[in-house]
Amino acid sequence: MSGRGGPRPPGRDRRARALPARPGRERVAGEPPAVAVIGGGIAGLAAATVLAERGVRVVLHEREPVLGGRVSGWPVTLPDGTSATMSRGFHAFFRQYYNLRGLLRRCDPTLGMLTGLPDYPLRHSSGLSDGFRRIPRTPPLSALGFVALSPSFGLRDLLALRPAAALPLLDVSTRGVHARLDDVSAHDFLDTLGFPATARHLAFEVFSRSFFADPRELSAAEMALMFHIYFLGSSEGLLFDVPREPFPRALWDPLAGRLARLGTEIRTSTPVRSMRPAPSGGHLVADDTGVRSYDAVVLALDTGGLRELVGRSPELGDAAWRDRVAGLRNAPPFLVSRLWLDRPVASGRPGFLGTSGYGSLDNVSVLSRWEGEAARWAARSGGSVVELHAYAVPATAVREVEEKRLVDQLHQVYPETRRARVVAARHEWRQDCPLFTVGGYRDRPTVRTPDPSVVVAGDLVRTDLPVALMERAATSGFLAANALLERWGVRGETLWTVPDRGRSAPLRALARRFAPPPGGGGE
Repeated sequence: MSGRGGPRPPGRDRRARALPARPGRERVAGEPPAVAVIGGGIAGLAAATVLAERGVRVVLHEREPVLGGRVSGWPVTLPDGTSATMSRGFHAFFRQYYNLRGLLRRCDPTLGMLTGLPDYPLRHSSGLSDGFRRIPRTPPLSALGFVALSPSFGLRDLLALRPAAALPLLDVSTRGVHARLDDVSAHDFLDTLGFPATARHLAFEVFSRSFFADPRELSAAEMALMFHIYFLGSSEGLLFDVPREPFPRALWDPLAGRLARLGTEIRTSTPVRSMRPAPSGGHLVADDTGVRSYDAVVLALDTGGLRELVGRSPELGDAAWRDRVAGLRNAPPFLVSRLWLDRPVASGRPGFLGTSGYGSLDNVSVLSRWEGEAARWAARSGGSVVELHAYAVPATAVREVEEKRLVDQLHQVYPETRRARVVAARHEWRQDCPLFTVGGYRDRPTVRTPDPSVVVAGDLVRTDLPVALMERAATSGFLAANALLERWGVRGETLWTVPDRGRSAPLRALARRFAPPPGGGGE
């Protein structure tokens, strides 16, 4: 824990929790061990960075031609001949993403590649809207301020609330909340709270759908943990930053350059086909160019990639671990549509807007408000660049129909876009996010595996820490590197998280005394 004489918290929250690395040498001694990091997303980049900084010989394998994983970007050419960057969609860099920010600070200590958006506005199709700019950042004033300022709470709504059902949210620890709520769906948990329907959509389901999942399939523990991370457990608030330029230019190209200077071999467009134990220890890793021997391996793959590699590597781990990996599920498909329009959206439109009640549309980003490349195109053309997200699209959806429907929903949210001509459109369909199923926490893989020379990293990993999404990926990557460095007597990376408990002792006591039992109704 941080405190007097301890390390200085990296953000605004003086109660941020420090997790010091085990003591050891600053760098490896003698002949450096060789480590294969399989996966070049956030988790793999975090692991590779710490290992390379400590003198480990790292080879980073990435199956795609670009780095960044689900935060990657790649070049496209628009019909007017302009070069642009397409990505898998908007990502919010929240201020409580301490470990991800620590990774990015390797290349820019001031985080000048990020810029803050002034609000996190939410709009429901009924006409009600909410935001977080005016809400106090420190709990419990944040929750009280949200209820007091939100137009979705009337007197009748307040009287209908079931406070006892919400008490578990006041005493969240990562393991404790999963013990209490993992066997309940987010949908059923929300039913017990008695929230007014519009507030429920705006305050809770926006969070649950950030996991690309239908609330009926998502563990209530994951949603409660997310609410703790962003709202009730941290005083960093719900405002966030975004990159000033596309992901490759702002984030990953500088980090790749730093890794190369540290001696890391980066092998993009190089999927790993299989791996097996080496006769003299370590592992043999096979890709299309041949087989290499490594002292240790970091598996920093997405859910499907991990499942497939383990399936093709029958000697990896033990039967129980392999069964757990085989049982991992992907979240439903999601759609990202980016539109280059021939005219601007109205001047008052925010850079980002979360939406609910507009069919499949979950949010709208006006990239030309804050991303340099998009802003330069808009300035030259007199147009704008808009991005639309639809999470948890039914697997049976017809792509062309959903793409048209998403644009129609944009017209409902921003009517002036009906008159705009679409100069270019790019649609990305993906289904590679992890699904945190009801009751699935106990079977999710942890960083450590039955083989001490093989570790796992990624946002699918169970860390038993209050982290989620991109921050879980970065944190797990650092934890994976630390686990290997510990074997070689080398100091790892100090980590930070939001507090892993409710902030108020009286409220924690109230929750322990009066919260309904696990699975209880909360009446």
